[in-house]
Amino acid sequence: MDTACRPDMSVELSGLRLDNPVIPASGTFGFGAEFAEFYDLDILGSFSFKGTTREARFGNPTPRIAECREGMINAVGLQNPGVETVIAEELPHIAKIFHKPVVANISGFSVEDYAYCCEKIDAQEQVGIIEVNISCPNVKHGGMSFGTVPESAYEVTRAVKAVTTKPVYMKLSPNVTDIVSIAKACEEGGADGLTLINTLLGMRIDLRTRRPVIANTMGGFSGPAIFPVALRMVYQVAKACRIPVMGCGGVATARDVIEMMMAGATAVQVGAENLRNPYACKEIIEALPAEMERLGIARLRDIIGVA
Repeated sequence: MDTACRPDMSVELSGLRLDNPVIPASGTFGFGAEFAEFYDLDILGSFSFKGTTREARFGNPTPRIAECREGMINAVGLQNPGVETVIAEELPHIAKIFHKPVVANISGFSVEDYAYCCEKIDAQEQVGIIEVNISCPNVKHGGMSFGTVPESAYEVTRAVKAVTTKPVYMKLSPNVTDIVSIAKACEEGGADGLTLINTLLGMRIDLRTRRPVIANTMGGFSGPAIFPVALRMVYQVAKACRIPVMGCGGVATARDVIEMMMAGATAVQVGAENLRNPYACKEIIEALPAEMERLGIARLRDIIGVA
């Protein structure tokens, strides 16, 4: 293809220019090292690194992965080395394999946890966007996820914004009755953007043992099967809020990326597909120009929210 006529795949997220909208989702790409063995990570728009907490976490007991038709269930339990180690060891390694701003995914079990981790990660030059996962259980309120109640979502957003200077994107759980009310609470709390959706809650049963496959009983259901749900929620939130959205959930092809952007997403995260096919993001990025030409799209940013 003549580069002079090549479709423009660039997008802008809160002042951050991305060469393309494709971003591997947190929890499916580690800290990038394993995937750097397969391809040059600099072709990505960015990537969201593994969910990071204040203290190191071993994660949930095994088994914590279950296969499903058109997807998978996982209950890894935020296994990570803790924010101090991520800053001291993981970010320097990321700098050797990825030469663009990275998305830092932060998790917590109290408002104080979120604020502490976000303030620490905000000071790191490599971090372009802070993505705050509010699907974690609030240990001070009986384990209910921060992202299931507008008041809690607002409280976390306000606390994080008070200690950060970089764009903050709140990652929303789909396991709610009204995703728009949660999104609007985050917007009112000062969020610069939103990421949705996180995984749906699911489970499998082993027919021979008659017990749940996952040691934790239930886990996060992801994969192509959830794409229509994710698309619907992105559409609803993008229509209701003025801040940008990163769409996530079941994305597996270049056409999925385009459809998600038409629903209102400015950038699109690819999750479970990375685990099935480590070349997924590379293949999607390579396929985008031809799909854009077929659909008569000169600039991807022109289709955001056209639906």
